[in-house]
Amino acid sequence: MKAAVITGVGSVEVTTVDDPACGPREVVVQVAACGLCGTDLHILQGEFAPTLPVVPGHEFAGTIVEIGSQVNELAVGDRVAVDPSLYCHECRMCRSGKNNLCERWAAIGVTTSGGAAEFAKAPVANCVKLPDHVRTEDAALIEPLSCAVRGYDVLRSQMASRVLIYGSGTMGLMMLQLGKLTGASSIEVVDLNEERLKTAVQLGVSSVATSADELDRPQGWDVVIDATGNEKAIQDGIGRVAKGGTFLQFGVSDYSARVTIEPYKIYNQEITITGSMAVLHSFERAADLFATGVLDPEVFISDRVPLDGYAKALDQFKAGVGRKIQVLP
Repeated sequence: MKAAVITGVGSVEVTTVDDPACGPREVVVQVAACGLCGTDLHILQGEFAPTLPVVPGHEFAGTIVEIGSQVNELAVGDRVAVDPSLYCHECRMCRSGKNNLCERWAAIGVTTSGGAAEFAKAPVANCVKLPDHVRTEDAALIEPLSCAVRGYDVLRSQMASRVLIYGSGTMGLMMLQLGKLTGASSIEVVDLNEERLKTAVQLGVSSVATSADELDRPQGWDVVIDATGNEKAIQDGIGRVAKGGTFLQFGVSDYSARVTIEPYKIYNQEITITGSMAVLHSFERAADLFATGVLDPEVFISDRVPLDGYAKALDQFKAGVGRKIQVLP
């Protein structure tokens, strides 16, 4: 089969690899669409994936074309979205219900071959069947949406919170959409990319700016979310949290990123700094939300490109052009 392969640090090519063979409790999916994500750029930089080469792609959906000998929940021809998370279910974190912090954490498209290919395999337990009205290609958005759902699980948001989001890429926009569902009294978005801010305006943001200084909020925000992973944005955001507020590190930073905190201020103003790691008990809920139309795929997906254009699509994503970019094997 044809697949995109990250062959080494900074190197990616589309080539022919072996077809996946499913085990007793696995299925093989013919991939309809696979979304690009910041994690893919980190893998390209030599981070996250323990070994290279690897077929990337952890945001994907498709049609089952083969099932293992012990699979009876799904059948050939079923359309599914795939949760890429792979846990050991044995370590202390898994046994305490914190599977996303698994000591042997792995993921399809990160540590094993993923969806940037014509076919991909997955445990049957990781597959969620799609309702008839959901287009298969669009369902690749369910995985990033499930990460956003997890983010709000961590926040435990209160009604009428004032929210500031750094970044209006796919994840920032998803946090905007879910923030409205939590009953936020206002949601403001900061981004240096003015083209992306236009989408936030389209989605009904309270206000946008290229700097939080432009926003009239001298007492800060109850909830500040970084969806960029950029250390300058993170540093600025931590300083914008109101008394008793929460800063959520949601964007994925480079390993080398560093920021400075003020311990006395955190103590004295009871500021919470927390993080949200990938997916935890949120994929099925995200699939249900997606089926209700919480996101408009035509707004979120800016580009759909053939698999042969994977390397070029990565360059476009890195340049911050567009929103969600999908490859269509």
